[in-house]
Amino acid sequence: MDRLLSLYQKLNDSGTQFYIWDLHGDKAVTLEVDGSYGIFMDFDNIETAREEASIVAHEGGHVCTGATHKVSSPFDLIEKHEYKAWKWAAQNYITVEELDEAVAEGHTEFWDLAEHFGVTEEFMRKVVCWYTHGNLATELYF
Repeated sequence: MDRLLSLYQKLNDSGTQFYIWDLHGDKAVTLEVDGSYGIFMDFDNIETAREEASIVAHEGGHVCTGATHKVSSPFDLIEKHEYKAWKWAAQNYITVEELDEAVAEGHTEFWDLAEHFGVTEEFMRKVVCWYTHGNLATELYF
């Protein structure tokens, strides 16, 4: 949990504001207005602490890379921004050294790695894919 608290602190120190908001089915969204960022989270839709960590890492990726867009943006731009946010999350929430150490300790299954790092299995698959294949396209490998 220290990893998640550190990320919250890093984002807070950068000026990011956090809001609890009813997002009508969505879990989180990041908004940028004139260079200021807000992360809106709907905890009624977030089921676990591992899911919260994965969401905050991803939304932090939007903030730290500036990968935000208008709702009416073309799909290809939205996908590029989502990819950029996930890439940042994968690289910054779990380092390659931490992943290597966990594997050396015997955490070799996705579910076990996800539990070890306190993230969802989906997020863990993205991390492993990034460090082993240089992309986040987990559907190509698993």
